[in-house]
Amino acid sequence: MIFTPLVDDKAMEVYSLAEIMDAIKGASAHRVNQVLGRKGRVWQTESFDHVVRSSENLDAKIIYVLENPVRLGLVDEWTDYPWLWRKVFVNPFAPALKL
Repeated sequence: MIFTPLVDDKAMEVYSLAEIMDAIKGASAHRVNQVLGRKGRVWQTESFDHVVRSSENLDAKIIYVLENPVRLGLVDEWTDYPWLWRKVFVNPFAPALKL
C-alpha cells in the first residue's frame, strides 16, 4: 500500500503511520470476519513501512506493488488483477511513469 498521510485538523499534525495502519487493519479485519462468519485475528502484528523520499524511489515502489499479483502467479499482467486500485496522480515536475 502506498499513500500520503492526511493532516489531523484538530491536532494540526500529520496522522501517524500507526494510527493509519490501526484504522485500516481494524476496519478490514472486522469486515473479513463478518464475511467469513468468524472471529479472531486477521492481520499479523508487524508491518514494514518505508518513507519514500524521491520520485524515482516512489516509481519503483509503485511498480513493485503493482507487480505483486504477477509474482504470486495470480495473473499474467497486473492490469488483470481486480483488487488493485490506483488513483492517477500527475506530477507536473516529474517525468511520466511508464506502467
